[in-house]
Amino acid sequence: MKLGAIDIGSNAARMQISLVLHDGDKVSFKQVEYIRFPLQLGKDVFHSGVIGPQREANLTKFIHACKLLFELHEVDQFRLCATSAMREAENGPDIVKRIQEKLNMRIQVITGNQEAELVNNVVVRELDAATYVHIDVGGGSTELNVYVNQKKIAARSFKIGSVRLLEEPKKAARQWKSMKEWLEEELTGLSDSVYAVGTGGNISKIYEMAKLYQFTQQSVSGMVSRDDIETIHDFVMRHSVEDRINKLRLNPDRADVIVPAAEIYLYVMQCANADLIKVPEIGLIDGIIQGLYEKVKKVRV
Repeated sequence: MKLGAIDIGSNAARMQISLVLHDGDKVSFKQVEYIRFPLQLGKDVFHSGVIGPQREANLTKFIHACKLLFELHEVDQFRLCATSAMREAENGPDIVKRIQEKLNMRIQVITGNQEAELVNNVVVRELDAATYVHIDVGGGSTELNVYVNQKKIAARSFKIGSVRLLEEPKKAARQWKSMKEWLEEELTGLSDSVYAVGTGGNISKIYEMAKLYQFTQQSVSGMVSRDDIETIHDFVMRHSVEDRINKLRLNPDRADVIVPAAEIYLYVMQCANADLIKVPEIGLIDGIIQGLYEKVKKVRV
């Protein structure tokens, strides 16, 4: 069975096709196709409240290309999800309707809580019995979840993200305060040793840079320290956006957002008193694939 997923985020859109593998009772997913395109819907929405005609045209082209790939790969089932930017765009419902009428591709605009739940379903497999704060930083929102012994005990979505911080930094003060208060309340009485687990393209790039520039001294594979994230943040900040693209070889749509994203990860880790963050390099699109499989499985039983 092949499953397809499209994640229409505030900064980038992603498409993934996965093959479902069975090894006895164990089910796993092998990625056979993956595309990421910097639509940057949030640059319009968080500035003007609407998605402009050029970005709508690009979104339509992207989904059309994905539809053709789904057909080429003979995908059995697929799902399209849109997050923060589409949720908040005044013309979001109209765009969703136009794309469905033109391409017969239905976009589901999911809530922050639904987004968090889809990510959590794949993140939980990466955790052990310790206390974890899961930080999922997107372009328009950040989802926080607290886990104890692989069980989620608290979750909340905040209107603060990498693109949003660039477009409307003055509006973030209340979200920073709310985030700190929520973490203090939810972590009170739990273990003194708190770890973070991070998802999102920016933390994956930060981890990659920590290894590339040998900033990280951590012996534990798949983890990076708060000090290393701060070092990378300061290192990138010393470069102009142009130099980040040409010298550090960051993608244009990553070169600007990686700094505010790092600030969100650092802030949450500081509030949670977490010195290390685990980077499993999974995200919403993996959660969409898994959720789609579980739905198909129920129908076939």
